[in-house]
Amino acid sequence: MKNLKSLLYLIILVALLAIPVIGITAASAAEHNPESIVRWCEDWPTYIDPAVGTDFSDTMAIVQLYDTLIFPNLDGSVRPHVAEKWDISDDFLTYTFYLRKGVKFHNGDELTAEDVVFSTERLFDIGEGFAYILQTKDAQGKIIAGIESVKAIDDYTVEFKLARPFGPFVPALVRLYILNKSQVMKNIDKSNAMYGEMGDYGKKWLLTNDAGSGPYKVKEMKMEESLLGEKFDDYWDGWEEGAPDFFKEFAFPGEVAIRTMMKNQELEITSETLPMEAYAALREIPGVETIAYLSTHNLQIMLNTRVPPTDDIHFRKALSWAMDYDVVVNDIWPYYVQSVGPVPQTLPGHNKDVLQYSYNLEKAKEEMAKSAYAGKENIPFTLSWCAEVPDEEKVALLFQVNAAEIGIDVEIFKKPFGLMIDDAQTVKTTPNGSVVYVAAHYNEAGSMLDTRYHSKSQGTWEQCEWLGSPNIDTAIEVALATVDEDERFKEYAEIQNTLVDLAPTIWLADQALEFGYQADYLVWPLAERVKAGKSSSPPMGYSFYVRDMKILVEKKAELLKK
Repeated sequence: MKNLKSLLYLIILVALLAIPVIGITAASAAEHNPESIVRWCEDWPTYIDPAVGTDFSDTMAIVQLYDTLIFPNLDGSVRPHVAEKWDISDDFLTYTFYLRKGVKFHNGDELTAEDVVFSTERLFDIGEGFAYILQTKDAQGKIIAGIESVKAIDDYTVEFKLARPFGPFVPALVRLYILNKSQVMKNIDKSNAMYGEMGDYGKKWLLTNDAGSGPYKVKEMKMEESLLGEKFDDYWDGWEEGAPDFFKEFAFPGEVAIRTMMKNQELEITSETLPMEAYAALREIPGVETIAYLSTHNLQIMLNTRVPPTDDIHFRKALSWAMDYDVVVNDIWPYYVQSVGPVPQTLPGHNKDVLQYSYNLEKAKEEMAKSAYAGKENIPFTLSWCAEVPDEEKVALLFQVNAAEIGIDVEIFKKPFGLMIDDAQTVKTTPNGSVVYVAAHYNEAGSMLDTRYHSKSQGTWEQCEWLGSPNIDTAIEVALATVDEDERFKEYAEIQNTLVDLAPTIWLADQALEFGYQADYLVWPLAERVKAGKSSSPPMGYSFYVRDMKILVEKKAELLKK
């Protein structure tokens, strides 16, 4: 799949040069209103196969197309969803979920426990996507944590056996998406024997199609530019009046194009990666408002600990003390707050007492003097930033200036996110520093620690550090296996202290997600909650859950006439 991503990205680079105005015709939506649509843009490419996709654009699409056993609320808690209830054994090793009857897939098939089993096993067999959240194997392939086995007790009862207790197991199930086994099996490419008798496991077909039961189904997927989803009328949880008939997610077209599209009502919600002045300009457009809220995401410079000069702990600490964090949170992104360690402050289990680095040249020079590079000048350092996030260039330039003060010569590279993903696959191709946003995949500190610093995530964009610490791996595994929440949080706190002492990352800021949206005709539950002053921390992707939004079509039509 990694090679396929590289190939697809070459196609995408060409296609992005001429993204069309996003719209649909009445003929393409026989019974649905083409004006009842929510459109947004994100980084690209987007992968809608739940066993493959993991980033922002992927999850924004997947949550529309697929259901899960449980569902996250906007405040970060979870509620029953496809599973009406569940039982937990006294030893916390067996979880039994009882499914709703009558849940239909988009092709009309009923969702059963067999589909849950298939989806789980497919995820682990492929070993991509969010597999690492729900299962951990040792170097010999033995399952040492997470789901050990899953079986259907009957059509509506599914049983998970865990290798060891997993404290946040239920919240983590927001990343186990359920596919239609029968439909996937009918679309397996047998000419590709990547997965033995399972052929390609349906991966080629699922690039542009879905096999879900979610509120929306794929209407059209253009791998090089956009995804159009259409309301699934038979959705098991029903529909409220005004719910959008369509959603469209498409590749980020650039800041100027976004402002124009918002002005022309060709876009309902902007990306969260615009520069500060762009949001100010958006607020000048009649009917457009902006919201900002502290999220479970943070911005960081990941340091490759396996290559010189970032292989030296004192060199990394010197960089951590040399960074001017105040500029990041006061001048570049005023809504952000400086990070306090590796875990965003909005996540349960965050250690508020962990050491917080600050801009201190004296300490930076002291650490540099202890490093293997003491006394050297113009030490080479490579840094990549994401082309889809324009303001990251400001961070890169700030870092370049700060690093120069302690004798480091930073070479900056602007790269599309797809190429940063490719670079992260090997130690040698990963630069010394990577400016990256990361989000928790479920609402607890353990999600961030596991995703970011356990060795199993090496080779992905979520861990450009290549930390590879057996001690940290064990500590994370032990913490996740701790059922008592208070004890688990204490263990998380110690891991955060250890990481800060190792300084594999420069933790810049906890992200305040900021969006512009069409407030005059789009009712967006997240925006309403933020404006009411309520905390909001949905896992990545779920803030854009379209089914809960409303499009005021008549109001939209009136505004278009003006």
